Amino acid sequence: MGITEDFLSQAYARLRIGHSGAAGIRTRMRRNAMPSVSVDELDFNYEMSYAVTPLGKLSLCMVHEGTVADNTFHGVKDTYGPGDIALLAPPDLPYSGRICGTRYNVTLLDPHLLNQVADPEPSGGPVRLTGHRPHSRGAADQLKRLIVHLRDHVISDPALCEEPLVVSAGAQMLAASVLAAFPHSARTDPAAQDSKDAHSRTLRRATAYIDDHAAEPITVADIAAAAHVTVRALQYAFRRHLDTTPTAHLRWVRLAHAHRELRSAHPGTGATVTGIATRWGFHQPSRFAAAYRAAYGVLPSHTLNT
Repeated sequence: MGITEDFLSQAYARLRIGHSGAAGIRTRMRRNAMPSVSVDELDFNYEMSYAVTPLGKLSLCMVHEGTVADNTFHGVKDTYGPGDIALLAPPDLPYSGRICGTRYNVTLLDPHLLNQVADPEPSGGPVRLTGHRPHSRGAADQLKRLIVHLRDHVISDPALCEEPLVVSAGAQMLAASVLAAFPHSARTDPAAQDSKDAHSRTLRRATAYIDDHAAEPITVADIAAAAHVTVRALQYAFRRHLDTTPTAHLRWVRLAHAHRELRSAHPGTGATVTGIATRWGFHQPSRFAAAYRAAYGVLPSHTLNT
């Protein structure tokens, strides 16, 4: 049990655990991490109480089997079972509870990721979650699928975790999915100024910034700041003038860069479709090939080999 406590204290924060049961206990723990995000798979076949100091991170718990009972923070007390996903506690609060023969997943993400994809609250404070349970089953299921995808196809691959554009895109997708699933403080009501700011000059500033910085791990908030507008106004401008989103336009620009790199690659240099795709933020070969064929009429391998 001392080894378990040491691992959890190092992986999370200083904590205290107690347990019941002696013979035949099973403890399995696995962590995969990339900058700003970690995903842990934990499996305890016994009952264990925990008390955790503030993590400074958003801690999402997804239960596969068993029960996380009486998870408590700042007057909130709740129990989670198979299929549930919940916020264990806000980043700045301690929490406690009991693990009852549970196999579960804990995803930790830096709170600043929320500010990369949404406007801050009207008071100017950072974007924060205001509820510990998702507001809809559909949004919760989408978040769970994304966490599993990131765990199995991005964070578990050391080579992909070395690619800044892949890491940035994955973290932003996770933050956006969290905001889609949970109540939050980000400004969502359209402001009159946002609509006024969604003019062609805003679009020109934004697309120029994207063109100049497509090779860097930029965020939607970065693009909005470069255009001197809010994230909402930026989204309105792209929808109004291009019928797309800033993120989709950024992917299209990066696809064009990958296209040019495939065309200019010389035989014998060791260039591969996968290598070029991941360098430009496309970590799924099949999706990259489909997007490439839709844009250029051929598979990327055809371009590379001609």
